[in-house]
Amino acid sequence: MRHDCFLPRFSPWRRSPSCALLVIALPSAIAADWPQFRGPAGLGRAPEGDPPAAWTDAENVVWRTELPGPGASSAIVVGKKVFVTCYSGYGVPGGEGADPERLRRHLLCLDRETGKIAWTREVAAPLPEEQYRSYQALHGYASSTPASDGERVYVFFGKAGVLAFDLEGKELWRESVGDRTHGWGSGTSPVLHGEHVIVNASVESGSLVALKKVDGKKAWTAPGMTSSWNTPLVVEANGRPETVVSVRGRLRAFHAATGEELWNCEGIPDYVCPSVIAADGIVYAIGARSNSSLAVRAGGKGDVTQSHVVWKLSRGSNVSSPVYHEGHLYWASESRGVVYCVDAKEGKVVYEERLQPSPDRIYASALVAGGKIYYVSRTEGTYVLEAKPAFKLLARNAFTEDRSIFNATPAVCDGRLYLRSDRYLYCIGKKG
Repeated sequence: MRHDCFLPRFSPWRRSPSCALLVIALPSAIAADWPQFRGPAGLGRAPEGDPPAAWTDAENVVWRTELPGPGASSAIVVGKKVFVTCYSGYGVPGGEGADPERLRRHLLCLDRETGKIAWTREVAAPLPEEQYRSYQALHGYASSTPASDGERVYVFFGKAGVLAFDLEGKELWRESVGDRTHGWGSGTSPVLHGEHVIVNASVESGSLVALKKVDGKKAWTAPGMTSSWNTPLVVEANGRPETVVSVRGRLRAFHAATGEELWNCEGIPDYVCPSVIAADGIVYAIGARSNSSLAVRAGGKGDVTQSHVVWKLSRGSNVSSPVYHEGHLYWASESRGVVYCVDAKEGKVVYEERLQPSPDRIYASALVAGGKIYYVSRTEGTYVLEAKPAFKLLARNAFTEDRSIFNATPAVCDGRLYLRSDRYLYCIGKKG
């Protein structure tokens, strides 16, 4: 994850029902905007609207815009603008791919109503870049979703750094957060809190880095981001903003304003791609080949493994992040084609069902909107389920004219989905 026309401003705090934990939205974002990865609070939940359950190449497609290159990042929506990233010049499936010196990353701005590209900004890749092969080739070089505070757009392009643009495309600053690469690529997305842009630069420097929004200067840095490909989540517990990130073997929380480590606990015993979520004072983490998940009360101090871990479960996901809805957690297994519903309070499996036909791999994270759960597979379309603790498949939507890869998590706004593939960005909704 909200995106859309300018509406009256809203409170920067979204209260959970218990008021024990507040999920921090963006203070200057607009109520209907979808300003970062997985939405205003990074939770993958649309606060309003009822997107279609079904679509085809012709039905319920408001517009489709061809992109200048592939990518795995999600779109974001800010007022009347849609922003998305892609790359070109090297590692393009079925096209360019021989010369890394031609690699360029792009930030695109599109008109939300028409899909017309308003402007494009191009950023060269500092070499050497990781070669286009193996796991890097599964998602490419534009896997980080932009973030916006309604005045600027912030992008993270791996070793090329973090860049800030105004909404008209003027580059305001750029700052390196490390120069390392990895064979699996880079893909965490920036999050905003207060005056800071926070980036999990696990690949680039092994650090969690906070930059000042005004000029890109480093505000604080926290080391120890080991084998971590997930986007941080900012929550508030006990009156303080906590930046929570999942790393190999630990779940760690830092003060969002200062970088001070607040608490940690035993976590996922492997590399971690899924981002954490939170609800009702509880942080939920799932992960990796260890096929595990856990729930931890936020707001602790020091090692809280013995005091704050609520439950652990031997179910998980290697890539896709979970979503919380009405007391339950939902997520999809990356490669098994299995979707889960878990009681969020007890950590008990409510259902464990295999999608049919088989979805191949699912890298996109779960999205809840209009009482439905959307799971986007890489090659077999989008599976739409009822957001209830009883398995019911409503639709499977696959385009016949676009057989490219779909890695990105959808964005949603005003009852419209913004779904991107390696070829196109789609606006899906009821026309008119």
